[in-house]
Amino acid sequence: MQNKEKAADKVFLLDKPQGWTSFDLTRFLKKIAGVKAGHAGTLDPLATGLMIICTGKMTRKVDFFQGLPKAYSGTICLGATTPSFDLETAEDSQTDTSHLTPEKVEAWAQELTGTYEQTAPVFSAKKIGGKRAYNMARAGLPVEIKSHSVTVNTFLVSNFRPDSEK
Repeated sequence: MQNKEKAADKVFLLDKPQGWTSFDLTRFLKKIAGVKAGHAGTLDPLATGLMIICTGKMTRKVDFFQGLPKAYSGTICLGATTPSFDLETAEDSQTDTSHLTPEKVEAWAQELTGTYEQTAPVFSAKKIGGKRAYNMARAGLPVEIKSHSVTVNTFLVSNFRPDSEK
């Protein structure tokens, strides 16, 4: 059986490597499978994680998958800032966090649950006029991103490690 027959009309769950764009991963699957493919959501090039890629007739289901609830995990370094809000740029300031306790961090995390307006950072995968915001930001172009409604159902702090324990 050919790759094309094996990959036709399927939903693939692939772990996107850091440094790849969502389109890079989709293009890779298209190339090895030889079928039409589309992804159900964009991850930043610096992010890793599960991507849903549909092939053949299943590309019609991309909107369905995009509308499903999502879960994210990550490591947050409290007190450190970067111009890009991520690892794209080097830290530009450090604030003392010795006053933070696990209880304070947990209470703060709970304040981030609910539905609210959010504006993505300029170093994001959002498209503006057909161009990725992060590409425009890297080129020094002005980037204006409109806010949109987001819902955070749960914000779980699974580990809190003070500066003294790094």
